[in-house]
Amino acid sequence: MKYAIVTGSSKGLGESIAKLFLESGVNVVGLSRSTSDRLSVIAKENNTTFKQIPCDLGKIESLEQICQEVTDTVFTEDTTTIYLVNNAGVIEPVKQSIHIQPDELVGHVNVNTIAPMVLTNYLLNKATEKDVPLISVIITSGAAESPMYGWSAYCTTKASMNMYTRTVALEQEELKTDNKIIAFSPGVMDTGMQEKIRSSSKSEFVELDTFKGYKENNLLKDTELVGGVLIDILLDDDIQNGKIYYVKNYL
Repeated sequence: MKYAIVTGSSKGLGESIAKLFLESGVNVVGLSRSTSDRLSVIAKENNTTFKQIPCDLGKIESLEQICQEVTDTVFTEDTTTIYLVNNAGVIEPVKQSIHIQPDELVGHVNVNTIAPMVLTNYLLNKATEKDVPLISVIITSGAAESPMYGWSAYCTTKASMNMYTRTVALEQEELKTDNKIIAFSPGVMDTGMQEKIRSSSKSEFVELDTFKGYKENNLLKDTELVGGVLIDILLDDDIQNGKIYYVKNYL
């Protein structure tokens, strides 16, 4: 029996990934603030299970309890593999770094960096203890490698997660576990995050017209298409520990 934990599972890429897991025979635990009734229906149609655990990944103080609830659900006597998809993320604040307030920065880093690290660290520990392989992926971005005016917080947190991926993979290799961690860069997709980007002020985000052009010229990828690429990577026996995968190499 296989389980997948997907953060931000109620919409966008996260919902598409959860759907594709369910259709592949993998049970799913979704972590998000809102719910997706659609996923429960898909689970029933495919004889799999979907459990929604409401949570706000920006509230770090509640993560330990969430981790325990997830552990109680996915580590069963019949569990053979666990997947963790750290998909949830925020783009705000989109503004010049000199205008970012401390509370905005804390909230951003909590969701984009601390929460995925806490979840991954916790589940790696449990997976090793229970002798069940964990395959973890962090959704990264091209912004991790290219600075963008107005995206100092986003570029920094995504870059930090790339290095976290490489470092944890190195540790797991040295420890000779069966656990693997990768990062996945999905490119530009037609999501709510893109809508937020297009509503930015050009004075704070100078690439605004470029991102509006992605929508106007139908250049935004469908989340299910992108999710399908990721599912294929995760279910492949030859997945490479510590690698940053780019969707552009597959589509």
